[in-house]
Amino acid sequence: MTLLDKLLQLLVAVVVFAAVMGVVLLVVGRAKGRRADVVSGVAFTAPALLLLLIGLLYPAARTAVQSVLDARSAGFVGLDNYVRIFTQPDLVVVMRNTLLWVVITPILSTAIGLVYAVLVDRTRFEAAAKALIFLPMAISFVGAAIIWKFVYEYRPNQQNIQQIGLLNQILVWLGFEPVNFILAEPWNNLLLIVVMIWIQAGFAMTILSAAIKAIPSDIIEAARLDGVGGLRMFFYITLPSIRPAVVVVITAISIAVLKVFDIVRTMTGGQFGTSVVANEFYVQSFRLSDLGMGSALAMILFVLVVPIVIYNVRQMRKVDAR
Repeated sequence: MTLLDKLLQLLVAVVVFAAVMGVVLLVVGRAKGRRADVVSGVAFTAPALLLLLIGLLYPAARTAVQSVLDARSAGFVGLDNYVRIFTQPDLVVVMRNTLLWVVITPILSTAIGLVYAVLVDRTRFEAAAKALIFLPMAISFVGAAIIWKFVYEYRPNQQNIQQIGLLNQILVWLGFEPVNFILAEPWNNLLLIVVMIWIQAGFAMTILSAAIKAIPSDIIEAARLDGVGGLRMFFYITLPSIRPAVVVVITAISIAVLKVFDIVRTMTGGQFGTSVVANEFYVQSFRLSDLGMGSALAMILFVLVVPIVIYNVRQMRKVDAR
């Protein structure tokens, strides 16, 4: 596609957007009487609902149908694709890895971010300390994966061969043999999870730090007058007060982890027992052209995300009801 084609597509998109907004404003402007509010609401929400139908609901329904078809979407196979996911050894490893990511990453990222936020709160170097841990958030997942790939880089311990991986160079300095970390199953999964924690800890720290600063000062002062301090202050005052923010952070990180693809694809390509659902979906759909299996994996990803979102919504409603 040439630059001219891209510019034409951009122009068409702008014209279509302007035309839709023009029609909406025309309809709203002519609406009068008691039905004016209803007409305005329908006119402004209709384009969004249409885009939601075309961009989300229709693809979701089509994916659900394809998940019960064969690789070429030509024949009905029922739940065979789902059965394979939970019985085929390679795919069982994929599900196990995904479970590890979902359990470990949100908990550790939130814990690190929370502890960091509490430690640097109202200190003289607070701004610099927060900027330091937030910096990885400015790096793309691919960029972070490349950085950590160099950290884990391995070269055989032969004469005149220098280690360029930070961890292996440290091991050599300490008198140990270098280790090919990426091939060390199942520990290599934990090493990949470290990359995600490194990125998400800054996000957790930012949200939780803001929540900590929003705790009313009179509550803190009252607790101090009652002799509460140190760890008791954290567990009995700080943590209960920021519970809604903790739920939001864990939810957001969990959803991001379920969709993780870039880190695994860049560092290992899903090899050496490190593949996860999102990466396997790509492999099955676009590398192996098995649309049935790819769609089944996508549906499993959807099913895993939905309960997290529902739980988050319920928690937010409880907070709003107080």
